[in-house]
Amino acid sequence: MFSTLITAAGDVVHAVAVAIPNPGQGEAPPGAAQLEKMLRWVAWVVFGLCVAGVLIAAGRMAVMHRNGEGGAHASGLAWVAAACILAGSASALVGALIG
Repeated sequence: MFSTLITAAGDVVHAVAVAIPNPGQGEAPPGAAQLEKMLRWVAWVVFGLCVAGVLIAAGRMAVMHRNGEGGAHASGLAWVAAACILAGSASALVGALIG
């Protein structure tokens, strides 16, 4: 079930990414290099948080399994997966909305 969800999400991201127009070789505005640098830092932090979220969800899963609370971790893992998909497809989503 989870692999089907991931596959469907990947298909959606791919379809959106294919539809993004290429803006060409336009001239960047002054200060664009600093903005791109800041966005790369933000992306790095967000992806780090996504990895941390997966590890925390895995830890909660192990603790809950040990305590006999099976399945209670599924919603947390789903939210982390949704955040990872959203972070990974942020550029494609914005490009689709603007273009």
